[in-house]
Amino acid sequence: MDRRSELCICDPVSGAVETVLRSERLIEAPNWAADGSLIVNGDGALFRVPLASPRLVRIETGHLNRLNNDHGISPDGRLLAISDKTEFDESRIYLLPFSGGTPRLVTEAGPSYWHGWSPDGSTLAYVGKRDGTFQVCTCPVEGGPETRLTDGFDHCDGPDYSSDGQWLWFNGEVDGHVDLWRIPAGGGRPERMTDDASVNWFPHPSPKGDEVLYLAYPAGTEGHPRDLDVALRMLDERTGATRTIVELFGGQGTINVPCWAPDGTRFAFVRYARENG
Repeated sequence: MDRRSELCICDPVSGAVETVLRSERLIEAPNWAADGSLIVNGDGALFRVPLASPRLVRIETGHLNRLNNDHGISPDGRLLAISDKTEFDESRIYLLPFSGGTPRLVTEAGPSYWHGWSPDGSTLAYVGKRDGTFQVCTCPVEGGPETRLTDGFDHCDGPDYSSDGQWLWFNGEVDGHVDLWRIPAGGGRPERMTDDASVNWFPHPSPKGDEVLYLAYPAGTEGHPRDLDVALRMLDERTGATRTIVELFGGQGTINVPCWAPDGTRFAFVRYARENG
């Protein structure tokens, strides 16, 4: 069923929201590129949205045509990471040129879903289902042996690096509740960063290194569904205080992947129309 998607930009200080593109296509998960475009996915494909003239411009991904909403841009802007299940019928991570082209397989094990790129460009962070649960893993950009960073969580998702590369933030489920956590990027003891009634997903540290954007679901939400009243919130890294920036109808697809502008002054997100609206 067609639905209206709104690709938006938000000022985290004022909370002002600008809608830059409306589409009847279901689009998801914006990344913000240094060239002044946003990257989104929809219908198994990847698209570029130039902000100077917003429209969906398809990016060539070779034989891969079953992309999900876990994709992102290398720190130097030269490469795209995508997650796709065309070849294996479950997600693997691939790299391809930023302009589009032939993808290269990175992760042999699956399912694997990309979520973060270390600031020095050397390491990919992702979640993989290993031994029955999804946990946070990393591997070199060139591929090779993966390192599993988490254990003891019922489910993990959304690992994203802090701006200094010292931490990986992620959402982790323990005893049926999902909070934000962080763990040293090289491995160590995880630290719980939220502890409230909301179901908190997809933390994205600001490039400025002071706050973390995340998606807050209503208490009792299971998983990370679409089509709910949710909030985009900011967590102060120094004090732990949180504040709501935007309330919207969304969820899955809203901010699954890194979405900050490179200078940290704005972020991108997607919201959706209600069936009756």
